[in-house]
Amino acid sequence: MQITTEGLSAGYPGHPVVHGVDLDVPSGQVVAVVGPNGCGKSTLLRSIARLHRPASGQVRIGEADVWRLTQRQAAHRIALLPQSPQAPEAVTVEGLVRYGRHPHQGLFRQWSREDEEAVGEALAATGTASLADRRLDQLSGGQRQRCWLAMVLAQQTPVVLLDEPTSALDLGHAVEVLELVREVAAAGRTVMMVLHDLAGAARYADSIVAMHEGRVAAHGPAREVVTAELVRKLYGIEADILRAPRDGAPVVIPHSHSSSKSTRIMERSIVDRSSTVGS
Repeated sequence: MQITTEGLSAGYPGHPVVHGVDLDVPSGQVVAVVGPNGCGKSTLLRSIARLHRPASGQVRIGEADVWRLTQRQAAHRIALLPQSPQAPEAVTVEGLVRYGRHPHQGLFRQWSREDEEAVGEALAATGTASLADRRLDQLSGGQRQRCWLAMVLAQQTPVVLLDEPTSALDLGHAVEVLELVREVAAAGRTVMMVLHDLAGAARYADSIVAMHEGRVAAHGPAREVVTAELVRKLYGIEADILRAPRDGAPVVIPHSHSSSKSTRIMERSIVDRSSTVGS
């Protein structure tokens, strides 16, 4: 299902954060939102998830304005995995994943075979079925993150929003999570995720939304969007953009500050010596 924002602005009293964002994310794609800290990435995601009311503009999932939906209706369309989610003490993996079915429960609809199947499918898809009886707090960081993703998948929404799903993970576990995200999109869901890892975003996302000071600085395929100029604008550093040998994905190589400083010192020394010789 498609995600659309039109003129979306959001923030906090006396502190605007997101300014006039227009986005169009096609169904079944992965889009990564990147940018420096404080640029509005999480606020944008929370506004789309119907957790932070925009100051102006519109958010649509398919043809529906999310802010005209009830909370339950929105929960049938959008699932959000926030930063640093908290689980009840001593909850098991299966118990956590079952929470993903909460939007489907009601006074006249209790736990059903459909719910059981959704939980089983989510555990299988994330490779966590063997952990179902384990306590979440007994697992490694990578295992826990896959369990949280299983909970989100069990909600069975067409749109999945992930806020820094690879934070605090080592390289191996981060790759596992990002490959799982690709599988989620391949199954027909639309995924929008906030990432700090620009190289990971370039490799695993269909498109990148680069944000700077609350505005979209660039939006498009990674191979077109990730440039030395964009890295300089977003992060204030110089970098070389290389191409990965296997698939041509952009690889960002920051310049060493110490090397740049040494170069400036050498240049100044040469100028000083030249001045001395000429005098």
